[in-house]
Amino acid sequence: MAVSTGSHTGSSGLIIATHEVCELHNPGAGHPESAQRLVAVRRGLEAAKLGEALRWVEAPLVDRTKIDRVHNPYLYDRLQELASAGGGAIDADTTVSSESAEAASRAAGAGLDLIDRLRAGEADVGWSVVRPPGHHATAERQMGFCLFNNIAVAAQSLADEGERVVIVDVDAHHGNGTQDIFYQNPDVLFVSFHQFPWYPYTGRPDETGDGEGSGSTVNIAVPASTGGVTYRAAFDTVVLPIIEAFAPTWVLVSAGFDGHRADPLTNLGLTSADYADLVSQIVEIVPPGHRLVFLEGGYDLQALADSAGAVAAALVGEEFRPEAASERAHVDDTQAAEYVDLARRAHLDQLS
Repeated sequence: MAVSTGSHTGSSGLIIATHEVCELHNPGAGHPESAQRLVAVRRGLEAAKLGEALRWVEAPLVDRTKIDRVHNPYLYDRLQELASAGGGAIDADTTVSSESAEAASRAAGAGLDLIDRLRAGEADVGWSVVRPPGHHATAERQMGFCLFNNIAVAAQSLADEGERVVIVDVDAHHGNGTQDIFYQNPDVLFVSFHQFPWYPYTGRPDETGDGEGSGSTVNIAVPASTGGVTYRAAFDTVVLPIIEAFAPTWVLVSAGFDGHRADPLTNLGLTSADYADLVSQIVEIVPPGHRLVFLEGGYDLQALADSAGAVAAALVGEEFRPEAASERAHVDDTQAAEYVDLARRAHLDQLS
């Protein structure tokens, strides 16, 4: 049974950015990345009954120069042309409609606006609840349902201002686009928890960064059926020490909920409570006002609603638990430990 305290004891709460045009982006009939995903998130937030702890704001259009800081300018121009022509396919998974250019622009602008609002003291944490998602979009390619890399746009803007940024991606699919953009950047630490091998077939533990960014990429690649026990162990023993040594000033989370055990596109074993525990632990690495969350995947609508509600409640210090946290690893303990150990051995210098 779901439990919610219904009252908020924090100071500034959670501010959520979205826009109605994000529901008009149409990747095609039957596509899993549908407008119903945003409806499900709202339903989950309503179920959490957070009251005044939660406030919605309208996501603005992005400054095009911010897009060009992380993407080849060709990607912005091509999207505008496709949308103006009524839409079209970018690849087998990624199709745009006439509304997609504006939706993608506002999706990328949401995080930047939330940064300004957090700095102004409007909230303790911001959440960009938009679509299309972003973490598969690389510097040179739009793919995997993603048009602009929303979290990378925000992280690059912060890094340009001298901030040290950690991005933790808990989507079931590896955030290959985010990794690609920051692979040589020592000011942005990228951490990804993901099912492996699985689309997009990147994110091996030995992918750890290059050049000045050597060691700034951490991949926790886990087998099918992995649940919250393994995630928590990996975070505590591998991820947290690396993040603490990096000393970030901002934490950004790619919150994809497709690692939920009910998701139709993946085979992991997380629950909504696992997500709440993990995301709340991640954001607590930095002080309030320096925490941002970005919606990525999640394709079972009820699991998405439950996870969104549980995470939102945890972000403001409340409890909403539509289901319990995982109590076992879901895969053989030895196998799970071996997967986590691969990541640990790839970063021995940072963990010694």
